[in-house]
Amino acid sequence: MVKKGLFAGGALVLLLSLMFGRDGFSYATTSLGWVRQSVSDSVPVAFELQRARDMIKGLAPEIRSNISLVAKEEVEVHKLREQLVTSEKNLAKSKGEIDRLSSDLKRGESFVYCGKSYTARQVESDLTQRFETYKVKAATIEKLNQIISARERGLSAGREKLKAMQAAKTQLEVDVANLEARMEMVRVAQTTSEFNFDDSKLSRTKELVKNIGTKIDVAEKLVNADTTYPGQINLDEPASSNITEQISKYFESTDDSVAVKLE
Repeated sequence: MVKKGLFAGGALVLLLSLMFGRDGFSYATTSLGWVRQSVSDSVPVAFELQRARDMIKGLAPEIRSNISLVAKEEVEVHKLREQLVTSEKNLAKSKGEIDRLSSDLKRGESFVYCGKSYTARQVESDLTQRFETYKVKAATIEKLNQIISARERGLSAGREKLKAMQAAKTQLEVDVANLEARMEMVRVAQTTSEFNFDDSKLSRTKELVKNIGTKIDVAEKLVNADTTYPGQINLDEPASSNITEQISKYFESTDDSVAVKLE
């Protein structure tokens, strides 16, 4: 689908160029941008997320390659350091030998080394050769130091770049995971909003219960209205709460009843 969209965009550019001449290029550029944006907007988010995951996975080989380069450079720099240590030891030894020959030559004594005698000219010639060699070695060591320093700086920069790439890859993984979580929440919300519950029965039931309550309220008010009217004078004497009076009235009424029967 994407290829078809791009092909249609290219055809549109050609057609507008033919129709409008020089101005057609402006129309074509705007139209092509619009087509590209339309194609990009039509790509599903899930597809884009999968594409992002694949691109993040594609970073792994490059990171492994950089790890290998850093490790190789670390080995090379280590070898150079070992070479520097050996060269400095040899240079120190050469200096000691030069100092010895120079001292012997200044004293002008007999020159015997390892049981073999040498003339002053031979010692001087050997000393001159040793001194020239020493200077070459010293210059070589200085250059070696510079090389090691430069490669150590490059190695340090490579390590930092590697750390940055690894951190960026991890952050991208986190970002994509967050985007997936947000997309899942959107799906859940969309799914929930698509539910159309039929709550007509529930609404009717609620209305019925409400009406029943209203009718009961009206009935209670009517009962109260039949019993007592506002402002009506109550002519009934309240019952006495005195127990002795109640007993006297009771037996009086009882005695009167008995007397009537006897007559």
